[in-house]
Amino acid sequence: MSGHSKWASIKRKKAVVDAKKGKAFSKVSKEISVAARMGGSNPDMNPRLRLAMDKAKETNMPADNVNRAIQKGAGEIPGAVYDETTYEGYGPAGVAIMIEVMTDNKNRTVGEIRHSITKHGGNMGESGCVAWMFDKKGYFLVAKENIDEDSLMTDALDAGAEDFKSDPEEDNYEIITAPEDFNKVKEYLENKGIALSMSELTQIPQNYVKLDRKDAKKMVNLMDALEDQDDVQEVYANFDIPEEVMAELE
Repeated sequence: MSGHSKWASIKRKKAVVDAKKGKAFSKVSKEISVAARMGGSNPDMNPRLRLAMDKAKETNMPADNVNRAIQKGAGEIPGAVYDETTYEGYGPAGVAIMIEVMTDNKNRTVGEIRHSITKHGGNMGESGCVAWMFDKKGYFLVAKENIDEDSLMTDALDAGAEDFKSDPEEDNYEIITAPEDFNKVKEYLENKGIALSMSELTQIPQNYVKLDRKDAKKMVNLMDALEDQDDVQEVYANFDIPEEVMAELE
């Protein structure tokens, strides 16, 4: 799981920068609108919308922006209609990549994604070519400095988590849940007063490709290029980068 934890930690740091650029607001706004369109504007009856609103809170998105995004999704005010789709492909050294997008122009988006992947040593694949390598899971990170391992593991398993991991090389504990148990576990941990460094529904690789210094640099540049695109919501990949190489790249 170390590969997933490393990139999750980097994404958390990047999110702070993205929020300052306003890029995080744009991505969360799309997610809120789509969630409201698919499941209604009441977060108590729409778990996906509730999760999107939690993301908005984490990025300090103004309440007015959140409300407008909900209204656009519910059709109460005019706004673009976004389609969801997933693209798949391969990065350097055969790393599997899944890219979730929300777009109002699929032709434009697929062209931009193909260009980024090719430019950084990868290639686009057909639908389903790598999806089987990932499992959708609820995923939480909790800083080790905030709680002892035995206490957190007990709480996590009592809440209904599938798995609990503590890598000696990592600064965070990892908690894994089935997707349908995500909200239940999140609420349980928050009610216990446990500070969550990250909480998300994600795609976790079944195995990892360990990268050397050269391919690691290409892969990180590719991830940055993809995540910097306005239509890209999430990027998942099964790479693992050694700590010493990651330190150089950061």
